[in-house]
Amino acid sequence: MGGDPTVAAGPHSPAPDRTQPASGPPAGAPAADPIRALIVDDHALFRRGLEMVLAAEDDIELVGEASDGAEAVQKAGESLPDVVLMDIRMPRSSGIEACRAMKEVAPSSKIVMLTISDEEADLFEAIRAGASGYLLKDIPLDEVADVVRAVHGGQSLINPSMAAKLLTEFATLARRDAEEPVEQVPAPKLTDREMQVLKLVARGMNNRDIAKELFISENTVKNHVRNILEKLQIHSRMEAVMIAVREKLIEFS
Repeated sequence: MGGDPTVAAGPHSPAPDRTQPASGPPAGAPAADPIRALIVDDHALFRRGLEMVLAAEDDIELVGEASDGAEAVQKAGESLPDVVLMDIRMPRSSGIEACRAMKEVAPSSKIVMLTISDEEADLFEAIRAGASGYLLKDIPLDEVADVVRAVHGGQSLINPSMAAKLLTEFATLARRDAEEPVEQVPAPKLTDREMQVLKLVARGMNNRDIAKELFISENTVKNHVRNILEKLQIHSRMEAVMIAVREKLIEFS
């Protein structure tokens, strides 16, 4: 995929820093609380595969599983997971409907759609519903733990084959608004620093890389991202980029 990616294209993009362990705290540091994960899929065999992979990770704790969207919302409200891995096409309630509902009962949960659907409509609706990632089920199972860690750490992940569709949607939004301006409530004003952070988020940079780029601490970056999401009244970094393009807060080319 050429050019600047709009979101991180996968759990290993950009390449990890090989000078440090991929996971776990530094030697001698106190152990961090494990990442609480919830698995949602209507196929029991696929759930079992994910469960086996995550159970092997010391820093990830499986706090529940569900077989449909309605059950997922209930489980999320009970267990308050850090990360949810969820299919889209499920009985009773879809993953997208569940994503919207989860934002009410477990607003801090990061949701990754893990699905066979490569349809643009599902991708865009998932982002608008607040998903922090959209990956196809052809991802190797041994990469799922890195997905959980990356999303928990603040990255937005999208399957490389879907990223071009997302970029195309951003461009279409920009053109549509230029050709058919509509009267709307002005977007909340972001500070100059928040605009800098948003532009780097749009390039697919994670918090650590943004901190290095702007010569500020990673915690400061996290605070700026949180302020951006609160001002725009949204839940995910990908949605922030879509809103920013629509409102012409950043230029897209």
